[in-house]
Amino acid sequence: MGLPETKQSETEARVNALTMPGGAAWAVEARNEALARVQAKGMPARRDEYWKFTMPTRFVSVEPTPAALFDAQEEPMFDGIERLKVVFVDGVFDADASDDLAAENLEIGRLADATQADIHWVKDLYGMLETRGQDPVDRPLAALNTAFATDGVVLRATGPVARPVSIEYLHASETSDAILHHVIRVEEGASLTVLETGPAAARFNKCMEVDVADGAAFHHIRMQGRDHERQAVTHSFGRLGRESVYKSFTLTVNGVLTRNEHVLELLGDDAVAHIAGACAGDGDFHHDDTVFITHDAVNCESRQVFKKVLRNGAVGVFQGKILVKEGAQKTDGYQISQSLLLDDDSQFLAKPELEIYADDVACSHGSTTGAIDETALFYLQSRGVPKSIATDLLVLSFMAEVIDEIEDERLRDDIQARLEGWLARRRS
Repeated sequence: MGLPETKQSETEARVNALTMPGGAAWAVEARNEALARVQAKGMPARRDEYWKFTMPTRFVSVEPTPAALFDAQEEPMFDGIERLKVVFVDGVFDADASDDLAAENLEIGRLADATQADIHWVKDLYGMLETRGQDPVDRPLAALNTAFATDGVVLRATGPVARPVSIEYLHASETSDAILHHVIRVEEGASLTVLETGPAAARFNKCMEVDVADGAAFHHIRMQGRDHERQAVTHSFGRLGRESVYKSFTLTVNGVLTRNEHVLELLGDDAVAHIAGACAGDGDFHHDDTVFITHDAVNCESRQVFKKVLRNGAVGVFQGKILVKEGAQKTDGYQISQSLLLDDDSQFLAKPELEIYADDVACSHGSTTGAIDETALFYLQSRGVPKSIATDLLVLSFMAEVIDEIEDERLRDDIQARLEGWLARRRS
């Protein structure tokens, strides 16, 4: 059965407006296969089950909606932490602003270079995890990324990597349309931390494929902030081996439209996956977290912890699923999504799901929406705390559980400071 006429025409227009990069035969083959997935599935539409809460029009249109540049001066994120810095400006690698791409126990390079080589470790991963993530849910924007990504970072950790790799995205053009694809391999027993920060472009489509081998650990901290008019769709695909660890945290403040998808497969026994996110939105802000975690091994643990603070008509979305396959006994799956609405105009839309085919599991999910605790607010005000500051203190208390998901104390303190700064600016 073919695509509906409207979806087919939108897909053709989006594809025809892009140019597929060249490269080695394997890269061209992977891109052509991704293009075929795009053409078969079509661009997302509001009627699609996993897009019913978020209008995908801005991601599907041929030209990006212009986004004004945010020029306020502030201390760069993670600036007090020794790290290896990789910089992209509107999706273009900036060698002068980046550090030397070298580190102990780490092979690091650009996707643009890797896809030109006939033999490269990326060959076995590029597009592979994205392809697996298309079942059972279509993710055509991820396939579009695999087909047309112009660049990205490729990382292969062969042992403990001392310095985090910090990918910084700068936005310089009001009409930029960036498509980046990162490929990460954490070898057996190795460990790696990746930091991401910055608005990237007026419209940003990013895909990250992460293969975590047996006994390896991958940590990911992301700050999406402060350009208000930016539009971003991101996909993170992960595959976890035996006794491996995958932990990801995202803080989002501002942004007119953001959709972050996480698709993880726990394929080795005793694997651990934690996905956490916090967002603070104001006004014409729409933020969508969509998560799909598959347990396909014994004695694995997953946590999904998401909290959103919304006001002045902001909209938050959470769609989270835990799939426990037959034989995945001793699964420990936890999912919580909560929102704090600071007025009557904002919305939180949630769709938590469990699908379980094993009988010895401990899985739970919950979702709540509420307002500021008036009793606690009165208590603080009665002790001389102004209402605006008291409200911010309660917001920080609400966010505490999700921020505690960050293991590294330095990174946790930096994220906490950014959230406090956002709240303070909103008072001024």
